[in-house]
Amino acid sequence: MVTGPQHPRPAPLRSSVIVIVLVVLLFTAAALTAFVEKAGNDLLVDVRATEAHRLRQEAFSALEVTLAVLEDFRTADNGLHSPAEGWGTPLAWAGWNPSEGRTVEVSLRDESGKIPLAHADMTTLTNLFETWQLPPADAGRLADAVLGWMRPGYVYTSTITPDYDQDAVPYAEPQRAMRSFSELAAIDDAREVFFDENGQPNDLYWRFVDDCSLFTFSVPNVNGANADVLSAVGQYTPVQRQHVADYLEGRGQFAQQGAQWFQNSTTLASVAGLGGNAAPFGVTITALRITITVREGSSRYRLSTVVAPQGGAVLNTTIATNATSAASTTSASTTASVTNTAQPASTASTAAAAAAASQSINYPFTVLEMLEDDEIPQPPPVVPTL
Repeated sequence: MVTGPQHPRPAPLRSSVIVIVLVVLLFTAAALTAFVEKAGNDLLVDVRATEAHRLRQEAFSALEVTLAVLEDFRTADNGLHSPAEGWGTPLAWAGWNPSEGRTVEVSLRDESGKIPLAHADMTTLTNLFETWQLPPADAGRLADAVLGWMRPGYVYTSTITPDYDQDAVPYAEPQRAMRSFSELAAIDDAREVFFDENGQPNDLYWRFVDDCSLFTFSVPNVNGANADVLSAVGQYTPVQRQHVADYLEGRGQFAQQGAQWFQNSTTLASVAGLGGNAAPFGVTITALRITITVREGSSRYRLSTVVAPQGGAVLNTTIATNATSAASTTSASTTASVTNTAQPASTASTAAAAAAASQSINYPFTVLEMLEDDEIPQPPPVVPTL
């Protein structure tokens, strides 16, 4: 049998095979790229977790040294008043050095130099918002909104008529001091002031965080108070605030004395001059924020802790009021409170138990808050204007 000549495969068929091979190669390359990126991200997360764990031990060591130095000064001076007493650089004072190749920075901020929201009143908050250059009517309305959110049985003094129960997810005012500044986003009028059109905290939000505290203490410490707090609480003028700042920092007419701190309200009134009110201020730190940053090469770990000396600030443990429960009888409320004692321990009860345990071992400070790395809220960086 004679076989005829073999004809070559048609060109269109060969082209189809090439296209299929190229498509397969494309999908394979895409899959490999995605796999490599995911593996790289997973490896990076593991590396960062390992580095953070190593640096974390250094941070806690520095924290213990810092607390030991603070306790020495607290005992010697009958309380902490201001870093001008000499404890502003606690690690250097103790002669403590980190491990080789690492650096440790300690930043101290008097949390009790702020306005305690648990005790803020209409006058103080209105003064604060007017200090921000808000019109008096807007300042009063904003103060009214914030107090209405926090105070049980509060009667609004402005035209505010909150309708939280009409939202897609109905809710009511908790009628207790705020436990997170993020609650501002749920308060009528306040959300428009403290957040931008995208729902992100704006400059006034961060200013509010800088001026007010979520912890409970009686009065702000004047030695750690900023200009806003001096204006809102003491109703001091810009000139008076400058006198106070000069005295604390050892400038101007107080340059020869060096940095000082107030030990009583009489000295405060004398330095500030006529006018204002020194009575609402204290002179002792009741809550101190300690921020520790550990660096090793390009690695970094941050620890932010708020501590209170014995008899100092406490967590706000007020139980939120439910509108329906509030309308019940006294006997029903008593029954409810007895029933609640059988529930799992809350954060407040856990904190109380921790505080009791610290007292039992005579630890000189109570830890009110402890945040690590990404948990620490940071205001956005300031973008310079051209």
